[in-house]
Amino acid sequence: MFWLACEDLKQETNPELVEEKARLIYEDFISILSPREVSLDSRVREIINANMIEPSPHTFDDAQLQVYTLMHRDSYLRFLNSRIYKDLLQQTSHSLSNSSLE
Repeated sequence: MFWLACEDLKQETNPELVEEKARLIYEDFISILSPREVSLDSRVREIINANMIEPSPHTFDDAQLQVYTLMHRDSYLRFLNSRIYKDLLQQTSHSLSNSSLE
């Protein structure tokens, strides 16, 4: 959701809508009060706070880069260790063993 909102912001040319969309992204994903807060380091948060003085379509570029880098490094290993993947493996092996008995 964060990524898509940032990509939508990048397409906006109306300054008033840029400001509104940037504010909504900040409230929904950057604010420490948000239930959907994106994990960002303090350096990126400071950049975003400075960018919010005069929001542009690229206000959240540094945040997107940090999220992308984290996902690139970490998401596959997290997926392999996830409960959903382990359950799927167990179901698949169970199905395969049942079909070989027939």
